[in-house]
Amino acid sequence: MLKQLHAFGVEKNICFSNRSSQQKRTNYRAHLSKPSNLPMAQSSSSPLPPLKFEAKPASPVFDPHGLDPNLLQKIAYDALVCSSLRGLLVGDRASQKSGTVPGVGLVHAPISLLPMPFQESHYKQACEVAPIFNELVDRVSLDLNFLQESLARTKKVDAFTSRLLDIHAKMLDMNKKEDIRLGLHRSDYMVDENTNLLLQIELNTISSSFAGLSCLVSDLHRSLLHRFKQYLALDPKRVPENASANQFAEALQKAWSEYNNPRAVVMIVVQTEERNMYDQHWIFTLLKEKYQVRSIRKTLAEIDAQGELLADGTLVVDGEVVAVAYFRAGYAPTDYPSESEWSARLLIEQSCAIKCPSIAYHLAGTKKIQQELAKPNQLERFLENKDDIAKVRKCFAGLWNLEDSSIVQDAIERPGLYVMKPQREGGGNNIYGDDVRLALQEMQKKGTEEDAAYILMQRIFPATSPAILMREGISHKEQVLSELGVYGTYLRNKERVIMNNQSGYLMRTKVSSSNEGGVAAGFAVLDSIYLV
Repeated sequence: MLKQLHAFGVEKNICFSNRSSQQKRTNYRAHLSKPSNLPMAQSSSSPLPPLKFEAKPASPVFDPHGLDPNLLQKIAYDALVCSSLRGLLVGDRASQKSGTVPGVGLVHAPISLLPMPFQESHYKQACEVAPIFNELVDRVSLDLNFLQESLARTKKVDAFTSRLLDIHAKMLDMNKKEDIRLGLHRSDYMVDENTNLLLQIELNTISSSFAGLSCLVSDLHRSLLHRFKQYLALDPKRVPENASANQFAEALQKAWSEYNNPRAVVMIVVQTEERNMYDQHWIFTLLKEKYQVRSIRKTLAEIDAQGELLADGTLVVDGEVVAVAYFRAGYAPTDYPSESEWSARLLIEQSCAIKCPSIAYHLAGTKKIQQELAKPNQLERFLENKDDIAKVRKCFAGLWNLEDSSIVQDAIERPGLYVMKPQREGGGNNIYGDDVRLALQEMQKKGTEEDAAYILMQRIFPATSPAILMREGISHKEQVLSELGVYGTYLRNKERVIMNNQSGYLMRTKVSSSNEGGVAAGFAVLDSIYLV
């Protein structure tokens, strides 16, 4: 199973202006009438306010659906050629070997033909808070009791989270310290249409995918806008530079360097079948060609079979000393089909290899911790700078646990305003609409602690945009929603912060009628942004 571009509900906002002059503004999206008047963030005891409905006219000045069919065909043809030549590729699901054998069963990655409009102020805001979120994750990871206590109820009813916490507890018992800590994160956002606020969906601390391909989409769109500028009248310079692959490779190299063993390798922990392998290979090709750092690819089962821990804590896998263990697997229960995989995860945690992420970083990215941090006065526990706290809090949507009966009752009465989220990554796990009511009523009927496995999140209502989506060589005109992900790289050795950067972005676009949004699951496509 691919690490999916995180599944997102019908809750995204994109607005587009073509600022070829200060006077001319284009609106590249059609508004929908949506429930509005949703707040920036909610305390754990405040239900959402009453609904108001506001119809907004759809008056796009530039509509990609109105492109001349011949021009559309030419742009699509060039996009497919460029994608193939530049390595903007994934494995074809129709090919049995495409997830295991490189070069077999290749197909262009699903993409949007043209970049998605996005307000420059929101883009800058998301970039500005990325280093703050990096630091927040690091500090939360060091508060061992906070992680264990916050997830204590979840542990009782969620077997997967329980196993992760067991490994974390063993590290506590060992007094295991992670002096060198590496984070390759991605914070995902949508813009609420009514309030025009940028709101965080989640913060990914494990297997933040598509850093290798997203930069290629930005390059592709910039190239297409330049090539067809006389027809589209869009400025290629308004597509931001995106160095996500280079910055991930640089972070891995710097971590490898801190390990201080020139013969050691970077080990990428992968799934048994990985059709998104080229996203990963781009990063590790840069690591090899730019920094001369070797890497190996291993599944958790292979690590269990081939790995050993030396007396000094050195991790050796298949005869290679491992400096950095970079997880592109291990984020979902399906990645642990047997005890072998859990043994491998424990082996890595016990070692002195640098983990990306460590078990503490992994837990810091769970939905429950996200909800706990949104409570009043919790950010002050980890951050001192009042401006930083305000910037982070401004991004929070409403987040609640299911112990609050007033929130639960409101969600039963108005399920369309909420999303139920379990402690899972990879997409396809959230509960929407009337299913929220049914799930909550079923839990009440059972009277168990099953509710501890979930949080409730405010459902964000964005506007939709017209777009042309490319999948398997075919273009589709659709009304879409988009979600911005901003990458962050963080590296620390004890008290010395070596890296703390915003490191590129990912745009994902999906058909507006779909709740889920994983590219790997076939719901969404890769995109870039056009600043307006």
